Amino acid sequence: MRIDLWMPTPNPFTTPELLEAVGREADERGIGTIWVGEHVVFFENYASAYPYADDGKMPIPPGTGLLEPLTTLAFLAGCTREVRLGTAMLLLPQRNPVYTAKEVGTIDWLSKGRVDLGVGVGWLEEEFEALNVPFARRGVRTDEYLAVLDTLWCDEPSAFEGELYTLPSCSMQPKPVQSPHPPIHIGGEGEPALRRTARAGQGWHTFNRLPADLAAPLARLDELLAAEGRSRSQITVTVCPYFQAFTPEMIDQYAEAGADKVAALFFAGGPDDVPAAFDGLQPFLDRAAAC
Repeated sequence: MRIDLWMPTPNPFTTPELLEAVGREADERGIGTIWVGEHVVFFENYASAYPYADDGKMPIPPGTGLLEPLTTLAFLAGCTREVRLGTAMLLLPQRNPVYTAKEVGTIDWLSKGRVDLGVGVGWLEEEFEALNVPFARRGVRTDEYLAVLDTLWCDEPSAFEGELYTLPSCSMQPKPVQSPHPPIHIGGEGEPALRRTARAGQGWHTFNRLPADLAAPLARLDELLAAEGRSRSQITVTVCPYFQAFTPEMIDQYAEAGADKVAALFFAGGPDDVPAAFDGLQPFLDRAAAC
């Protein structure tokens, strides 16, 4: 069992000094992965329902926003040496897949192979509208974009012909350090996310679940993996308890339920608060090391 960090990156609180301090402590404490999320814009009023809050609203202070995740990981790559760097989640269907492949491949190159790419289909329709990207069929778009990433990272030359995207024969360098490419972690809680994990993922990343909530989706994931000729041994299951109560004793329960990694929600008001925040995590790290 490994302990990861799921780190919100709102401005103006997430300063370069804070990121440097978190990266330094993460290396020293043996954190598995630092995960950061993505939303390019927010709205004062929106009709879309945030799936992880009873009121359907994302808990972010007014007048703030999240740092762009790949830029943030590139910064962290320069001030860390061991900890892995991941997105949870990159909203892939909102992005150009060629630039995404280039950016992720570059970070993997600069970090010497420490990138984990978590992708989701998105939930905020208004954000898609702001980006002039169709919200409808975003699942199909995600699947095609994953195929574009795969060919750009693995093939020479690369090409793809799909319903929604065409990539003419071309060459992209640098290729990622990791072979065949950085692990793809699929985010999402429903059947489509589990099917996408079974088809194309090296991991399933789930939010806001207690250990008892894992039995049913993991049983279904096992069925879907078997249909693809795969097994759970080929998948990393990462759980972020999010705002659920989380105690060191629950590490054993998550492990028994089938989780490989638990991503603890991480907050620090500033760089001076980082050592104390990690001291609070140390019992979780000790318990995970004993699993």
